[in-house]
Amino acid sequence: MDFTGVYHKASEQMCYPLNEDELIVNLKTGYDVKRVFIYYGDPFEAGILGGKEQWAGKKEEICFKKHLRHHLWWTTTLTPRFKRCKYYFELHTEEETWYYFENGFLSEEQIGMEGRMLQCFVMPWMNPADVNSTPDWVNDTVWYQIFPDRFCNGTPEKNGADIEKWRTGPVSNAERFGGNLEGIRKKLPYLHDLGISGIYLNPIMEAESTHKYDTRDYTKIDPQFGTNEEFARLVKEAHAHGIRIMVDAVFNHCGRSFGPWADVVEKKSGSPYADWFMIQDWDTFERHGDTRDGRFYSFAFTDRMPKLNTNNPEVIRYFCQVCKRWIREFDIDGIRFDVGNEVSHRFLKELRRQLKSVKPDLYLLGEIWHDASQWLGGDEYDSVMNYPLTSGIQDFFLDQAAEKDEFEYMVNRCYTMYMQQNNNVIFNLLDSHDTERLMNRCQDLDIFYQQLAILFTMPGSPCIYYGTEIALEGAHDPDCRRCMPWDEIDSAENQKKIELMKSLIRMRIQEDACRSLYFDFPHKYSQKRCVEYRKLNLDGKWIEVLLNCGSEPIEIQGQGEILFARRCEGNSLDVRGTLIRRLPSTV
Repeated sequence: MDFTGVYHKASEQMCYPLNEDELIVNLKTGYDVKRVFIYYGDPFEAGILGGKEQWAGKKEEICFKKHLRHHLWWTTTLTPRFKRCKYYFELHTEEETWYYFENGFLSEEQIGMEGRMLQCFVMPWMNPADVNSTPDWVNDTVWYQIFPDRFCNGTPEKNGADIEKWRTGPVSNAERFGGNLEGIRKKLPYLHDLGISGIYLNPIMEAESTHKYDTRDYTKIDPQFGTNEEFARLVKEAHAHGIRIMVDAVFNHCGRSFGPWADVVEKKSGSPYADWFMIQDWDTFERHGDTRDGRFYSFAFTDRMPKLNTNNPEVIRYFCQVCKRWIREFDIDGIRFDVGNEVSHRFLKELRRQLKSVKPDLYLLGEIWHDASQWLGGDEYDSVMNYPLTSGIQDFFLDQAAEKDEFEYMVNRCYTMYMQQNNNVIFNLLDSHDTERLMNRCQDLDIFYQQLAILFTMPGSPCIYYGTEIALEGAHDPDCRRCMPWDEIDSAENQKKIELMKSLIRMRIQEDACRSLYFDFPHKYSQKRCVEYRKLNLDGKWIEVLLNCGSEPIEIQGQGEILFARRCEGNSLDVRGTLIRRLPSTV
């Protein structure tokens, strides 16, 4: 057996309570392992630890597994009677049987040795306070991301000389087009009709730039967008339409006009805010202040935004108060944390504790582009933006040599990194204000809808970037932040695209299986780039997703009720075709 391929630890995403009763246990092995059994039971069922009684445990086979590129991921759910569990594994290859314990591998002869102290894996206690709890409503939500300055100008009569004329095509970050909260409020009926149930807003607090990631005042809506009262009204009316609101929190860094930073620039180390910022070289800063390049103190980005010291108790206290004010004054439903992997763990743990006490179902989302396990233990973020899935989908469609197994490995990797609670509310996206737009990457409507079909059938919570409903184009930042072309929205071509988006959103909302955590890859089709997977709901009903990413038509097998189809006629799924269907209950 390939011992190097086997791994387990009784913590994090490999062993954790799903709720107060169920315990999830995951094991990673190489492909040489063909069957896995688990022996489990209460640690004290044979007496106290260290006693002479022999602990045996109940034996069960682990049947569910996911295929990764070089490993298998075995999963089982246990229900420990006394909320604690002791366990070990029995691993079978074609020719060998080994027993896997916390301290390594033993043969059958070795575990039978009289007097041997077997070091089993142990979950000491499924403490209810430690169960990773995430807000259920997020899984039912379809998000719509809005970059406020470019979405809709609701008060064009108030435009000043600094406001550019609303236009289609490329834009720059320096230009202002007058998009505001009133414009978003006026488009709530449009978003509701589209099927949207959550809005993610890029920063709206007072700042100097058009993107507003350089915050000046965390307590005040930027006057370019409106007032605090107007935002409260927007949230209230959105809630009346069944739409929740998530705001962007920029706590890793601030703008150069943020009051405490301005005080530090003036008073240097004598400022009471001196420790609010990550200043690396005080001697040089004392001499040159804020006039030299960024080597004297850490900055988040190249435009030299001061990096906040989120380890400082005063900074933690300040931003906890800011967020509680957002909840109480505006009744927001979620907070997305910009540069979420650079904000300190100490900060996030205290922030979560305080905010969840005010609004228990508040959604806390981190912007992290890589494996975010260390932030998802249940005491910091609820989940993260699923950029590994974004890049995995993009790379599969880009690399025509990649076969469908590569797609399966990628998806399984994305959904074995975290606990099920986090996966259930993970924020899935195909593009954003930070990336090239989806249509720009695809340059083909059929491939565009294939990727959207994946987005709307993956576990988690899907988000579309404003304009995606009409396949709005845009290259990398700043071009991905174009103005929403409202003057063209009623064209026949755009209305057709909107109807397609509505059908995908409607399917997502109506089909429990689309939102389910449970999926598999059945491998019924021999074509190398025929992506096929099934989703299962709690009632045992399946939906099937077929994507022809190859170069030849595919003959569709079996029957089913079509939920969404493109380039599909009869029993033939054409090149670049998409088919999503509900399968018969006997499948």
